[in-house]
Amino acid sequence: MGIHGLTSYVGEHSEFFVDLQLRNTDVIIDGNNLYHHLYFDSNLDIRHGGDYDSFTDITRQFFQSLAVCHIQPYVVLDGGNDASNKKFATLKERAREKIQAAHSLSCGGGGSVLPLLVREVFKQILTELQVPFVQSFSEADRDIVSLANHLSCPVLTLDSDFCIFDLQSGYCPLNYFQWRNLCKCKDSQEYYIPTRRFSLERFCRHFNMNKTLLPLFAVMSGNDYINLPAMEVFFSKIHLPIEKSRRKSRKHDRIQGLLNWLSRFADLSEAMENVLEYFKKNEKEDIRQLLSSFMGEYEPSNVNLKDFFQSGMYESEEMKKLKLPQWIETHLIKGQLAPFVSDALILRSTILPVQVENMQRDSAHSITLPIRQVIYWLLLNIAPSSLSPPLNKQPTSFPPVFYEFDRLQKSLKKSSVHVAELAQKFPDSRSTECNLRELFMRLLFLFEAFGVSACILEPVPCLLQLPMAVTCYWTQFSEPKVTLQHIKALLLGVTFGELDKILHIPGRFREDQSCLQAGLHLNQLFCRPLPEPDLTQGLSVINFSLLIVITPGLFHTLGISPKLSYTKPFFFFIFDRLYNGTLVHRLYHQLKSNSTPENFLSTSPKIYKLYCSMVQIVKDSTPPGFFQKSKSPRKKNKKIASKLPDTRESTMMDTLPFCSTNRFATLAIEN
Repeated sequence: MGIHGLTSYVGEHSEFFVDLQLRNTDVIIDGNNLYHHLYFDSNLDIRHGGDYDSFTDITRQFFQSLAVCHIQPYVVLDGGNDASNKKFATLKERAREKIQAAHSLSCGGGGSVLPLLVREVFKQILTELQVPFVQSFSEADRDIVSLANHLSCPVLTLDSDFCIFDLQSGYCPLNYFQWRNLCKCKDSQEYYIPTRRFSLERFCRHFNMNKTLLPLFAVMSGNDYINLPAMEVFFSKIHLPIEKSRRKSRKHDRIQGLLNWLSRFADLSEAMENVLEYFKKNEKEDIRQLLSSFMGEYEPSNVNLKDFFQSGMYESEEMKKLKLPQWIETHLIKGQLAPFVSDALILRSTILPVQVENMQRDSAHSITLPIRQVIYWLLLNIAPSSLSPPLNKQPTSFPPVFYEFDRLQKSLKKSSVHVAELAQKFPDSRSTECNLRELFMRLLFLFEAFGVSACILEPVPCLLQLPMAVTCYWTQFSEPKVTLQHIKALLLGVTFGELDKILHIPGRFREDQSCLQAGLHLNQLFCRPLPEPDLTQGLSVINFSLLIVITPGLFHTLGISPKLSYTKPFFFFIFDRLYNGTLVHRLYHQLKSNSTPENFLSTSPKIYKLYCSMVQIVKDSTPPGFFQKSKSPRKKNKKIASKLPDTRESTMMDTLPFCSTNRFATLAIEN
């Protein structure tokens, strides 16, 4: 959440803060706020899919600074929407704003759209560094307050709502948290992080105000989710006392005036009655109920996340009411299933995340619709009692319908999505979960969802089977159709990940990040088919640091943790040196210039053999002639007349003309 204008208002008043030397303490971190802040504050790439290697380095440095100062972090991440779905309208408006920002960025303008995999990379780093983290069932603010008060420690965030919450140890705004500039105590020589702590006591003392009135102030002011039109009636009728200030800001004037006005009243009851005096008699009770309901958002939750960090689970009345299967509940709490899953499971409605892409073409999420339909079918059959009716409250349709909100050019469109027809695989829905316990059934189901057979994936290691299955799926259904040279450039990026260090090419990310994410999400729902190797050790056959290059983007539809646990169907990889779009651009350009894979992989026959196996897998998954481009006789004759022979390329690669209409045509352009 966040009260509009309050962060900048309190920032102008140093008297509201206490200077702090943070060390030797616990701290509760608002995870969503932190990864947004670290990414945007570091000026990392937001136009080409993400600079994940730099983000990884920065995030590691952040937590290393905490460790040096003996600060124990506990990270809390937001979950999905709660069952009431009261914030859905605001989330749709946010999506519309992000679409406009993404369009601006795609045209070279400004804007802020977080790359799709930042959250997943962030969770990967937390796991690697053994930083304790938990995913709340819905928005995390109230859970964070409850945990901070249980542990008597400050909160680290950049959310102005924490100026309202009654926190025993206060909160430290991220923009004052100088983690890059560690200092030493003169006496003990211990390191500390210079920061500022917002003081609720100082804030209330300044206005001579009872702190119990602050939730009413917040609701009347409005935040990201609370916007009561009735309050404009109040503000149009009242004359708020405003102090003179050198800076003139309408938002700041209203904040200051409302605080001054509320400070006249001794308690919440008196203030509420005076607010209601400005409304008609027949409106008063409704307004009272609205205000009281929204003020409840500023009370600590009944969830005790301390239980989770001690025992690995916590109790939630909200989850109990939904009667979720235990394994889904556990995976949601541990962040192993994304908020996407809980939204689909509980609300039968999802908002697909916005990407920076060509707004004149279909959303990149379009290609993964069949995979999401399988996911919806699984959720419907594994946890039927948890699914709410659709948002339009109509009777249940057949086949069942889920609702998706996705980009259509520069607008947000709602679509009805029917679940996949998979009754032939599991005629009795009650047997679905039992069948999914069988490793063979899960793998078979997963391979069929990608449209590949298990046998064609046998030539590659287990670690590559999921990415290769996803690549085959993407190749078959991409629109416009990809060429074989694009596939080869992508697979070269996989097999030669160290090339980015040689060329010193910055990390990039392209638009196709939907496929891999949807595949991973589906993989997450098929628990425990294959054990996971120790990914912290080096791999002798291949550097998997750029493995995601195959289909950069498929991670986002799902939002699953990249480092999958032993319970997942496929081995997977870590996100240290992720996708490097510029590397793939260069490779594609070199291939167009008659370079061959041998030029790049000549020093390692073993890697070259693996590369050839991967290319052959993609070919085997497509119909004969799939990569041949039809040509008119005139163009064909002209091509033959002007073409120079290249025996080396003819023996090593399939020569294909450049397809200017293909979404990957820009791979040939230097950034």
